[in-house]
Amino acid sequence: MANERLENAKKPSFAGALFVMLFLCVAMSAQIFVFDEPYVTHITLLLATAVAAVVAMKSGFTWDEIQEGILYGCQIAMLAMLILMLVGVLIATWIPAGTIPTLIYYGLKVISPSVFLFTVCLVCAVASLATGSSWTTGATFGVAFMGIGYGLGIPAPLTAGAIISGAIFGDKMSPLSDSTNLAAGVAEADLFDHIKNMLYTTVPALIISLVIYLILGMKYAGGNIDTSQIQGILDGISKNYYISPITLIPAVVTIVLAVKRVGGLAVMVIASFLGMIFATVLQGYSIAEMFNFMNYGFVSKTGIEAVDKLLSRGGMQSMMWTISLGFVALSLGGLLEKTRMLEVLLERMSKFVSTARGVIITHIFASIAVNLFSASQYMALIIPGRMLVPAYKRLKLLPQMCSRVCEDSATVTSPLVPWGLCGVYFAGVLGVETVQYLPYVFLAYLVPIIAMIYAVIGKFIFKEGDKPSVKTYNDGDAKAVDEIA
Repeated sequence: MANERLENAKKPSFAGALFVMLFLCVAMSAQIFVFDEPYVTHITLLLATAVAAVVAMKSGFTWDEIQEGILYGCQIAMLAMLILMLVGVLIATWIPAGTIPTLIYYGLKVISPSVFLFTVCLVCAVASLATGSSWTTGATFGVAFMGIGYGLGIPAPLTAGAIISGAIFGDKMSPLSDSTNLAAGVAEADLFDHIKNMLYTTVPALIISLVIYLILGMKYAGGNIDTSQIQGILDGISKNYYISPITLIPAVVTIVLAVKRVGGLAVMVIASFLGMIFATVLQGYSIAEMFNFMNYGFVSKTGIEAVDKLLSRGGMQSMMWTISLGFVALSLGGLLEKTRMLEVLLERMSKFVSTARGVIITHIFASIAVNLFSASQYMALIIPGRMLVPAYKRLKLLPQMCSRVCEDSATVTSPLVPWGLCGVYFAGVLGVETVQYLPYVFLAYLVPIIAMIYAVIGKFIFKEGDKPSVKTYNDGDAKAVDEIA
């Protein structure tokens, strides 16, 4: 009993906990802005973990306790990272199976000159939903649409805004997306509960965005559209892949299984093997070829650059950068949580996170701030999410509330940061400066605004018992540790 009281008495100072967070922010900023190395985030996080360990030891924690915190973070990451690994496998089977090519083909067929901006946003949303990647959508459909918009006389920033709004919708909502899986893992939420819960904020934001693009695009409705670029993609897909509603069966099965609340890991395994079967039967690939694709990714060889860039992706190995980042970052998060550093910081924020309204609004602003300071969507998902999980636990909110807010703030606002990875990427591929397209990415503003409105009026804020949930913070899958009550 005495040892238990002594352990409970261990607590770092506010200055120590704040020093760790400031070190992380400064180190991340130096990595990106001084050394110009945006992709070595893992090492920066390892340095921050080492600093946190030193502060924890000076606060009385033993190395075994510190290691326990690190392993706790890895345990949290395990299921989400396994699912993310299988996302790469699934993508590499759905492309040769014709599932993803069919979704893209039908999406492009709906383009109409009279509602160009509306169609651009909608098609990019479908493409990103199908591929799980806003970057891939921007580099393929986005580039084609920019050329078409120029021919219609539509301002490039406006076209870029419609492209990015659609792209981040699909990236946010797709079970194939790394950010979607990472957010669920950070919050300890079930993947499909997380996706369904995002419908409340993201679908209204998309509908409003589409209406705005429809209204703005009316003044350009008389233009003549050059469909040669789109037709080139359509021809490349139709001549090299089996395009049929039959190939959508794996996607339909995935949706049905998700609705029936089958576990995300099982769904990914089933969907991947369905894709492999369809690819061997419909496209004639051998089992050996499919195994190679599932590990290293599918390589499209149509000879059409836009098609090959769009459909050369997937594979288990392609996900390892994100998976390793998730493990390293959540190891740091677990250490900060178990050594009570997050508790100490939250105590100073207690007046802001004592209610569901307060914790959600605080979470949104914290994620946007981390996006601005770290220039990394992943850091904006992980750091505020793990810091505020104890507050969500204390308020008995469902885990998918935390994961939803992670994406409602971090994922959607990342393309708006001119010096951030997403902002730099979209500016480069679309040929429009971030500050120019920034006013027209309506979905990126609407989602966090809608999330804050719900928080203020108390709508669609779900606590334990309000609705069925695969996981809660007080069950065996996500045991609550109410450290700040």
